[in-house]
Amino acid sequence: MPAILSGELLLTELDHARLLKLNGGVLPAPLLALLEDASLVPSPAIPQHVVTMYSQVSVSHNDGEALQKLTLCYPGDAEPVEGFISVLSPVGAALLGREVGTTVAWTSPAGTERRMTIEAILFQPEASGDYST
Repeated sequence: MPAILSGELLLTELDHARLLKLNGGVLPAPLLALLEDASLVPSPAIPQHVVTMYSQVSVSHNDGEALQKLTLCYPGDAEPVEGFISVLSPVGAALLGREVGTTVAWTSPAGTERRMTIEAILFQPEASGDYST
């Protein structure tokens, strides 16, 4: 599981149920661990400062890179070059369920440890009244 360096882990019940069915139930170990460890809440009760599926976030990488805008999505919508990050990727799993101000660490596919801090949530479906995306 990606290391949570600060912050709590919350998921909507809908995101949790959909993720368990994703990829025929064959999920990367970090995502499975996240699904087991998360506290579940109904979609209307998720705080606006928590990353849910299809949230758009602003992150700062702790290696000195500038702010980056990322959108957490399902694998079929992933376009990393455009900032659409699959929840099945190490960075996607690191973002899900975290709150603004949380710093996370994960291992990149190249084996390098990376860290980033969630600076802001620019869009969260539930905050705009969308409880079914």
